[in-house]
Amino acid sequence: MATEREAARRDLVENRRGRFEYEVLEQFEAGIALMGSEVKSLRAGQANLQDAWVRVAPDGAWLMACHISPYTEANRWNHEATRPRRLLLKRPEISRLKKATAEKGLTVVPLRFYLQGRLVKCAIAVGRGRKHHDKRHHIRDRDAKREIRNRD
Repeated sequence: MATEREAARRDLVENRRGRFEYEVLEQFEAGIALMGSEVKSLRAGQANLQDAWVRVAPDGAWLMACHISPYTEANRWNHEATRPRRLLLKRPEISRLKKATAEKGLTVVPLRFYLQGRLVKCAIAVGRGRKHHDKRHHIRDRDAKREIRNRD
């Protein structure tokens, strides 16, 4: 049964390609520092996480290359579409991300934006890039599960 917290969660944008391209090893929930016009665009679903990635720097974690379309009603107070956005994480989480990215072959990718109450959150994950044969195996498993579900 879903908890009250999960029931209040509403997905805004999802990076389906991120789960396909990377094997998710560990997942984090991060707040994100946004401007008002960015929140309105996200609520309208006007964002793209396809090419986005997370940079872990000494001053914190940053969401890079995430495209949030300018809000049409915001006129001159609008935001830049692909500006770096600060991810709000606790110090131990940032150090875990830093250690993970130092390890060869691991990267941090954003998976989705969602609303939790009135706050916008970003689900990020530490992942290892999948090889071509791993992707084919993933597709085969997904198709088999779909066929079983459709038979019932």
